[in-house]
Amino acid sequence: MQNLAMAIVTKEYPSGTALPPAGTLCEMFEVSRTVIREATTALAEKGLVSTRQGWGTVVLDQSHWNLLDPLILDGLFRRHDRLRFLDNLIQIRINLECPMASSAADRLTEEDTARLTEHLESMAGLLDDAEAYAAADIAFHNIIHQISQDAFGRAIVANIQSKALNSAQYSGNPKRADLDATHAAHIRIHEAILAGDAEAAAAAMRNHITQSWSRRRPRGE
Repeated sequence: MQNLAMAIVTKEYPSGTALPPAGTLCEMFEVSRTVIREATTALAEKGLVSTRQGWGTVVLDQSHWNLLDPLILDGLFRRHDRLRFLDNLIQIRINLECPMASSAADRLTEEDTARLTEHLESMAGLLDDAEAYAAADIAFHNIIHQISQDAFGRAIVANIQSKALNSAQYSGNPKRADLDATHAAHIRIHEAILAGDAEAAAAAMRNHITQSWSRRRPRGE
């Protein structure tokens, strides 16, 4: 099912086209008709296909897809036009993470302060290790999401970003100067949240997300 879903999402089977007959799919994937039938049902539940009389199993337009499904997300970030979906993710992050930073500034407890501060201080020792810093960066944002108590916003960002991180275009290839700039932005977010300044926290988060993506985004695309 995973291979078939990927073929649909990456447009190997464009919308409006019929999938090969069950017998052909059995031969292609070396599985039984029962497995193909179960896979087709799963694809239909994701909004990828529909069974039509006289047509067979037809690929549906992207407007029907469950775009938050992990398998579909993975496929979207593998497509040749994945950059527009990555740009879309950045806008989603801005729309969700800025209010979360604002809420964190309003809800911060002493325990939250200690946890966020301790984590930020530990990040300073990772500036020469881009991979380790990237993991700590995600954790820093996640702490803010937790403090904000915005469960849905946190889930949406985590779900989409977990798949985007598999794309080299999203992760980029940050140099030490890039990490220094990112860390400085994290410090500004931290300061605004600790000061209880909701407006400044949201602004600092917006600047961080947009400027960080501007540094990572592939040039000329």
